[in-house]
Amino acid sequence: MLETLPLPIFIRGKVRDVYDLSDRLLMVASDRISAFDFVLGTPVPDKGKILTQISSWWFKKLGDMAPNHLISADVRQFPAELLAYQDALEGRTMLVKKTDKIMIECVVRGYLAGSGWKEYQKTQSVCGVKLPAGLRESDKLPEPIFTPATKEEGGKHDENISFERMAQIVGCPLAEELRDKSLAIYQKAAKIAEERGLILCDTKFEFGRLNGKVILIDEVLTPDSSRFWEKARYKPGQSQDSFDKQYVRDYLESIRWNKQPPVPELPADVVKNTRAKYTEAFERLTGVPFDR
Repeated sequence: MLETLPLPIFIRGKVRDVYDLSDRLLMVASDRISAFDFVLGTPVPDKGKILTQISSWWFKKLGDMAPNHLISADVRQFPAELLAYQDALEGRTMLVKKTDKIMIECVVRGYLAGSGWKEYQKTQSVCGVKLPAGLRESDKLPEPIFTPATKEEGGKHDENISFERMAQIVGCPLAEELRDKSLAIYQKAAKIAEERGLILCDTKFEFGRLNGKVILIDEVLTPDSSRFWEKARYKPGQSQDSFDKQYVRDYLESIRWNKQPPVPELPADVVKNTRAKYTEAFERLTGVPFDR
């Protein structure tokens, strides 16, 4: 695919390059993969296509309850001036509405894992949310919890914050709206995933304002933004195999990388297995084979 297009750049992220089309944006998902706030030196083939097509599927699935920014993921419906780049854009690109992004990551956790588990062991709480004593790693929480984070640009690390801190940043009415929308979307998505044999452990959403209304933006419920587990193999009290880039993180931990430059390359088997996990997530959710 093209590394860049001859269009005005709106923002270049770790994985996505977003181009400015006046009142619309063109989101192009690359095959880059990031871990521990670094873009790794080895791409994962087709990763961008898989992420885009999962997001597109979820946006359509959730559209009745969660208005979103998606206009089309079909290159044939893009502006005529983009058709010259159809081969590079096919399958990995979304034409979306431009919104005023709300700089909060809206994280919902249904299970105790990852950084939440680490924090719980120290404080019996996650991002200021007090939890019952005696929970084990990967336990299902009594009810899903909303644990926001700051949304940092330029490669800076997002910071977990309390709901009260979020309300100070964006105002209480908007904070409550974002919390309620996030929990409702998570609960519906978790039910859909469970019907397909997957557990939605946790996820993060992003929102923007358009014409005074809050809508869902960016990517949604992909292996990059969410932690999916195999329901049939779920065993609380231990870590779980997941359909996301945790496999890559585990490899980087195994080689004792100090999370500083230079960034290591990924071996061929790690790349192959990571692609397989992303592909399986797509196929399990959508029920159709991944078509490059």
